[in-house]
Amino acid sequence: MKTKFLGKNTTNNSIRGKRLLDQIKRDESLIKYGHDIWNVYDFLYLDDIKMPKLRILEIIIPASSLFIVESKSMKLYLNEFYNKSFKKDADILKTIKKDIEEITSSSIQISFVKQFSKEPELLHLNKSRSVKTKPNTILKFNGFRSICPVTSQPDLANIYIYSNKALSTDWLKKYLISYQNKGDFHEQCVETIFSDIFNKFDCSQLEVCGRFQRRGGIDINPFRGTTKKFLNQNFREFNQ
Repeated sequence: MKTKFLGKNTTNNSIRGKRLLDQIKRDESLIKYGHDIWNVYDFLYLDDIKMPKLRILEIIIPASSLFIVESKSMKLYLNEFYNKSFKKDADILKTIKKDIEEITSSSIQISFVKQFSKEPELLHLNKSRSVKTKPNTILKFNGFRSICPVTSQPDLANIYIYSNKALSTDWLKKYLISYQNKGDFHEQCVETIFSDIFNKFDCSQLEVCGRFQRRGGIDINPFRGTTKKFLNQNFREFNQ
């Protein structure tokens, strides 16, 4: 897989503006509903009187988009706004929205985060001694690990699972731990987890969310489900 910047030194990079954004073809999926929430914690720009403002951006890309954005290219693109002045917040959001929609070939949502949602009530899967989970319970698996397919660096996350079926706790633990040396992007990991659980337990209602730790000031949180309405919202993990 060829990328513009991932795994490369960008010190002498001469590319500017939206040309920095690098697209990756999204794998085809039969999962009907989903989106990827990007939290950008280090977004700096200038207001109308050229005073710096440090804000948190939330970018939501639908799972149906033809392309995803390579995360390092997103960081480089957003870092360029530190010396750009905008009269209104709406102007800067409109600019970013247009560029990301062009690179992903989809309609996205973008806003400034004022407050994160609260973590939902859940069962900690790592500590559970039960043979099976209770139906209609949100499960949390702490310490998920996968490998970036380009840089071979580890990606760490907590995985949230909701199902209307009772699931084998032993199988879930072993299955999620089996990803520790597998190479895939965040989005594909969550899609595969969703599909494997869906097929094994014949779930009619299933939701899987991966809350990955940030890289370069950005965390990516893929959501996949059987319905449009997701129980898990954009809450912030302690270690994010």
